[in-house]
Amino acid sequence: MYSYEQNGVYWRYPYADAYPAYKRYMPGYLPPLTFVLVHGAWADASFWDETAAVLRQMGHIVYAPEYPGHGVDPNKNVTHDMLSKSVADFIIAHNLEQIVLVGHSFGGTVVQKVAELVPNRIKRLVFWDAFVLKDGESASDEFPPAALAFFQQLRDSSKDDTIMLPFPFFRDTFVNAAPLEVAQRIYIKITPEPAKPLFEKLDLKKFYSLTTPRSYIFFTEDIVLPQYNSEYGWHPHMSSRLGIFRYIQGNSDHMSSTKLNPGMLAQKIYEAGRD
Repeated sequence: MYSYEQNGVYWRYPYADAYPAYKRYMPGYLPPLTFVLVHGAWADASFWDETAAVLRQMGHIVYAPEYPGHGVDPNKNVTHDMLSKSVADFIIAHNLEQIVLVGHSFGGTVVQKVAELVPNRIKRLVFWDAFVLKDGESASDEFPPAALAFFQQLRDSSKDDTIMLPFPFFRDTFVNAAPLEVAQRIYIKITPEPAKPLFEKLDLKKFYSLTTPRSYIFFTEDIVLPQYNSEYGWHPHMSSRLGIFRYIQGNSDHMSSTKLNPGMLAQKIYEAGRD
């Protein structure tokens, strides 16, 4: 049933679902958005499950593709081009148009390249605590020296050119605002991350020629990268590279809101993506 609140009074339209074409004429009606949610490193499509469910309850259409080398895919020998092309191919295969393309963390670099591949299908780009790389940069170029050395050590010690985060590091940085039980529940889902895409330098000249509207969501307790730092960090260090952008702020860490407060996260994504 479609309902609309105005000045404390709820107007109910019991036949709206039976006659969806007429919803657009009802007061307060906002057309649904089509979201494509792109996960980051040490994650897979299930990262979005709870958030996607809330967005769907809000009436929106949601897709969450999983790119190669993640989830149950045993092949970790992937390139950044393979990742971005798989998401672009997903968008084309599902004939998606006027999408709000959302990237989280490393997924921001994927969104940048997907925007180059299918620019005419994208209504708005949304980066949530996500990398926005300069032309010719890699994600690893945005790691502070100590973090870069740590990740390189983990990469060198692996047998398949991957990086697996130790739980103490993951717990204190990626899910620092979560209770221990939630941190453990998220950690048990992650798998070793293919290292190569993190260190590949990307040609982003076309991205910086695009005029696609963009938004940046920044969570104030996210300490995966240094905060309010002139050399490193999500916002304003990388967000400012978007030029004119809509800024949306939330209060959580890098990952745990997907489990602890998916309603809040869904609302922030909606605010970032709406007209």
